[in-house]
Amino acid sequence: MTACAIEPPSTNGADGKAGTVCALTADGAYAARLALDGDCWFPERWTLDGPEPYAVPLPGNQPEEPGTEVQPLADGRVLIHRLIERRHAFSLLYPTGPGTGELPLGAVECPEPGSRLTLLPPAPGGTQAYALAVGPRSSTVWLVAGGAFGPERLAEVPGQCAGGVWLDRAGRMLALDREQDGPVKTVVVDLARAEVSPLLQITAESDDRLLLADPDSGLLLISSDAPSPGQERLGWGVLGSTLPVRFPESLRVPDCPVTPFAIQPGQMLMPESCAVALRVDGPFGSWVGIWRPDGRRVSHLPAPEGWLAGAGRWTRDGVLRLPYATQETPCGVAELTAPRGETAAASGIAAARGDAGPGDPVRDGTAAGAPEASRQPTEPDPPEPVVARPVPLQQAPLGRLVTN
Repeated sequence: MTACAIEPPSTNGADGKAGTVCALTADGAYAARLALDGDCWFPERWTLDGPEPYAVPLPGNQPEEPGTEVQPLADGRVLIHRLIERRHAFSLLYPTGPGTGELPLGAVECPEPGSRLTLLPPAPGGTQAYALAVGPRSSTVWLVAGGAFGPERLAEVPGQCAGGVWLDRAGRMLALDREQDGPVKTVVVDLARAEVSPLLQITAESDDRLLLADPDSGLLLISSDAPSPGQERLGWGVLGSTLPVRFPESLRVPDCPVTPFAIQPGQMLMPESCAVALRVDGPFGSWVGIWRPDGRRVSHLPAPEGWLAGAGRWTRDGVLRLPYATQETPCGVAELTAPRGETAAASGIAAARGDAGPGDPVRDGTAAGAPEASRQPTEPDPPEPVVARPVPLQQAPLGRLVTN
């Protein structure tokens, strides 16, 4: 058992916990982050669905620790997660005229050495929030906001889990990457039934992780070392499909980590047409890549100055909205349109190449250091690795729930 116990709501405010730079609701209407005023950190809520984005500061009675986690809810309130020794305290913050209101929700205690608890990605609907507590032998999913009586233990998963990807619009099916006496494999937790079932196994020996999923189209973005043992590769598959996961060569950028962070919604039955936003990290900063499964190239685009790197949402019409903050614009949203075809756009990797300015086109849409062979515009993808397919989802208790 994960040694985490519920404590009743408390008004004690304290500090601590490693968190994300910026969190967005599933529909992209609100964002939350920690902002800096001098040497003091405070929560800030961004409203993004109006004519102009604007930020509302939500400072408490004392500064927050720099790693405190915050997450926006659909009603505009912001969940805050503070670590006080081994107690994980949760509260809802909201503006009250010139001040900040705070509604304590209770705390979860994790006294076992090595235990940790972090917020899971914002759930569909935005009315509830969840956390994952990881202990030495098992992991527990907690409902920490939106319940009736404070934090509620929902499901326990044997092994140590990480990640967290929502597979349905109801916020019931949660995918977690689990390590249990062997390689990492993705499992699905049915939060209504507290049931755990396998989702992804490419080979018996490979580490297989689910990074993103789109409930509308079923598109999955996957990380695995199956095609290149000891080296993680990005691949894609389709929820419920019996076809193998594919690992396009175009998703490899030499010497630069590539992380998918958003999939275009609303593309029913057309997973190959979904635009996928990628964060690419080079030695001189981060930029944005846009890729589609039915294309053979990644279009590299410069990120807006002050981009809250890794944060962004697609609209159904194929517009990528990226939140950013600069001294001149403390709350802004840049919009990029997903390009079609093989032509790459201007790229933020110019600095990494050292021979192009921020407005210059990327040569053939490839990244710095790419071998000449990979720059041929007509290069086909490499042969698909001979691997076992993912577990067909009709064998797990989520097929009908996800596709309804």
